[in-house]
Amino acid sequence: MTIHVEGLVAIAIFYLLILFVGIWAAWKNKHSGEAEGTDRSETIMVGGRDIGLFVGGFTMTATWVGGGYINGTAEYVYLPDYGLAWAQAPFGYALSLVVGGLFFAKPMRSRGYVTMLDPFQQLYGKRMGGLLFIPALMGEIFWSAAILSALGATLSVIVDINIKMSVVISALIAIFYTLVGGLYSVAYTDVVQLFCIFVGLWISVPFALTNPAVSDITVTAVKQVYQSPWRGSVHQSDTWVWIDNFCLLMLGGIPWQVYFQRVLSASSATYAQVLSFLAAFGCLVMAVPSVLIGAIGASTDWNQTSYGAIAPKDKEQADMILPIVLQHLCPPFVSFFGLGAVSAAVMSSADSSILSASSMFARNIYQLAFRQSASDREIVWVMRITIFVFGGLATIMALVTGTVYGLWYLSSDLVYVIIFPQLLSVLFIKGTNTYGSVAAYLFGMLLRIGGGEPYLRLPPFIYYPGWTTEQRMHPMTGEMEEVVIQKFPFKTVSMLASFLGNVAVSYLAKYLFESGKISHKYDFLDAVVSKHSGEIMDKTTLVTRGNNIGLSEMSAVKPRLSVTLAAAFTRRDTLDSSPKSQKYIIFL
Repeated sequence: MTIHVEGLVAIAIFYLLILFVGIWAAWKNKHSGEAEGTDRSETIMVGGRDIGLFVGGFTMTATWVGGGYINGTAEYVYLPDYGLAWAQAPFGYALSLVVGGLFFAKPMRSRGYVTMLDPFQQLYGKRMGGLLFIPALMGEIFWSAAILSALGATLSVIVDINIKMSVVISALIAIFYTLVGGLYSVAYTDVVQLFCIFVGLWISVPFALTNPAVSDITVTAVKQVYQSPWRGSVHQSDTWVWIDNFCLLMLGGIPWQVYFQRVLSASSATYAQVLSFLAAFGCLVMAVPSVLIGAIGASTDWNQTSYGAIAPKDKEQADMILPIVLQHLCPPFVSFFGLGAVSAAVMSSADSSILSASSMFARNIYQLAFRQSASDREIVWVMRITIFVFGGLATIMALVTGTVYGLWYLSSDLVYVIIFPQLLSVLFIKGTNTYGSVAAYLFGMLLRIGGGEPYLRLPPFIYYPGWTTEQRMHPMTGEMEEVVIQKFPFKTVSMLASFLGNVAVSYLAKYLFESGKISHKYDFLDAVVSKHSGEIMDKTTLVTRGNNIGLSEMSAVKPRLSVTLAAAFTRRDTLDSSPKSQKYIIFL
């Protein structure tokens, strides 16, 4: 095996840069929030809620712009019969950030939540919060594993080093600085990550475009030269599939802790909205070099390059077209600079998902469900342990699980069909309750899993209208097999069914119990009859301090006040502003 020394040196330099910035950010902000009395655990989770526009804009953009984003965009532009028309991630995630900023960022930030699961536990109780934690955790862990797996494959192509060694080293660096600095380290390394991607790719693009083996990309966009035009097209029979996938990106990109982690770290609700809009613009800008590299790959006569006569798509290496173009169409010094920057950026992409998973577990499962009296120091240690555990789990999956991408696809679909409609209900639909939430959970999961997942060899048991079968080569085994292709937009239909099921079952349960048609004693979830009692309110308390709850959990961090338990779960903007009402709400 040949070791490319220049490549190793370039990657080592960028890795050390990421590590240095992560440690520096942790040291710089080690006392952040102490003057205001903010808990250390909250500072790790949401950065003391003082992330500014510059760092915030970069870290919000990095919610989706990472190794998977730039590699995936280039891959779809390059693939024959797909092309730019099917490279939906740039516009899908950009619109996701716009929709999130318009409708979700303000209510989440203004109420002062710490994680995405807080409103669910507030309204539906700790048990339902635990159920919703499962798809959220799966999404974060499988995303991290997919990133690390792609990174290992990329590094093995670039420098011929052992794939397992590269995955382990990358994961250890990301876990280390996340352990030390929490969100501050994640945010500051995101700045370096995006800068590395932008500079590394834009330095490489001109050299690749002017390579003698590359034809004019404006010609290959509309005419077949070496393969189908890279502009791509959407056949009429695939229209609903295209719409389904686009809705998955646009709406399914919202209910992720990695997004709300940034939203909730903003210094105000307005800042959170502005950061979302800036990040939407950043998503589009950062996609441009990836689109160009995918187009370059589709316009290359590979027989004239050091890669060989057989094109990457024919070697089942289309997913690595970006590093292949950088390596074989650019001068060595440009190639290694670009590849080193991209590799470091991919490594840095895994940190926020690991932090998100540990934040949700430490707060919503350990603290709120099992140990409401846990000290701040105890929560910090639980976070540190789970960062290591979840990071290790993602690393192991990247190394030993051949179906990590299939698991990621399925879990991201479950986030879309289960968590998004529940988030919509809990924030904007008055009157939903735990019965509706449970029904929606089951509806969404059943309808999505019923559609099957070819990548996991999971056969469907629900055959939606327009289904067909195709002979496809399995990406892991290389065997030809017959798979069922669902042409119906069943993912979006599953999401809508979940949403409508939540509303319908919630109002039905409310009517049956309150009208007396079902005895109050059968309200075993305490979701309707006893919903406003002190006992039930205590079950959904977000943070307990004796008999009080911190107002900072439901509003802006400053000033830190306390409110009565009953007032803590009342929307402050609907409270009577008269002095008579105020004296029952605020006390010291």
